[in-house]
Amino acid sequence: MAGNNLVYEFYERRLAAQIEPARVPGHVGVILDGNRRWARTKGFGTAQGHKRGADKIKEFLGWAEVAGVRMVTLWLLSTDNLSRDQAELSPLLDIIAHAVDELASTGRWRLRLVGAVDLLPAPVAERLRTAVASTASAASTATASAASVQAPRGAEDGARGADGPEDGDTRMHVNIAVGYGGRQEIADAVRDILRERAVAGDSLEDVAATLSEEDITDHLYTKGQPDPDLVIRTSGEQRLSGFLLWQSVHSEFYFCEVNWPAFRRIDFLRALRDYAGRERRMGR
Repeated sequence: MAGNNLVYEFYERRLAAQIEPARVPGHVGVILDGNRRWARTKGFGTAQGHKRGADKIKEFLGWAEVAGVRMVTLWLLSTDNLSRDQAELSPLLDIIAHAVDELASTGRWRLRLVGAVDLLPAPVAERLRTAVASTASAASTATASAASVQAPRGAEDGARGADGPEDGDTRMHVNIAVGYGGRQEIADAVRDILRERAVAGDSLEDVAATLSEEDITDHLYTKGQPDPDLVIRTSGEQRLSGFLLWQSVHSEFYFCEVNWPAFRRIDFLRALRDYAGRERRMGR
């Protein structure tokens, strides 16, 4: 066993050394898939699979932080997941809320909710909002008060404005995607635009004639944030399922066979190495 650990540690260090800091993605999106499959293979209940998956999050964020990643988006719950049987959904929501509480309590990361949080049960939504708001830095508290009315629907954090080092907060930023669906996000963005333009007195014809990609981008849940450079999905599934549908148009994708609860640092480093070896064409 000790010998195996030494080999693992050697391989891990070797992988890390192969990744140039300049080639590390600034924003990594992760589809945390495979909790239920992992539980089945271990003979555990579904809730235990979700719990083990939630326990992995803090460890993963530590790896990302050490690697130099500046922003992470974690997809914890989709809008489709909200239609699951209550016997599974209720414990899952509690596990997610507890995980977010734990992340917030460390003070290590700036958290932001992205998703249709209003679709969640009110006590869960309030618990998530409270945890996320507690991660606002002292430097951004004033920004929170000034910008709160301008926050895009589905985007909630302590600052509610543009996230980045320019606001004085140099911690890694972590988006918590709960009640998130890519189509839902785009539909919400368009609805917000229509409401704003109606208040401004514009007709539908005016909106149709002038609506731009930038308008939609500026009304997404991730308003003010860079698009993901790398999207990782665990469990072997090779599809995005609507994750960051608008934002991932130029992202690189990495599909990993390992189920999320079993995801290791070497799996993450392999993803970073793979990304570093690619030539990003950005649609050109």
